[in-house]
Amino acid sequence: MALAREAKEKIVTDFRAHDSDTGSPPVQIALLSQRINELTEHFKTHKKDNHSRRGLLMMVSQRRSLLNYLKKIDIQRYHEVVGKLGLRR
Repeated sequence: MALAREAKEKIVTDFRAHDSDTGSPPVQIALLSQRINELTEHFKTHKKDNHSRRGLLMMVSQRRSLLNYLKKIDIQRYHEVVGKLGLRR
């Protein structure tokens, strides 16, 4: 399920680099993290939903790729994003 408009706008405003920034890696990572958290809650009640689990794994992989890219390009922003989102890396 997609994020609500207000929730998505709040995430974008929290992680953007400038006023018109909507697609930079930190914004994408934050949006993916929110969707991953929602799907994780979904799987607590729907354990056998393997079709959605495949989508979750693809999102986790995409977030990992974006985190690796951000780490390679700007290590300071990488640490800020990981700290704000509370990721384990």
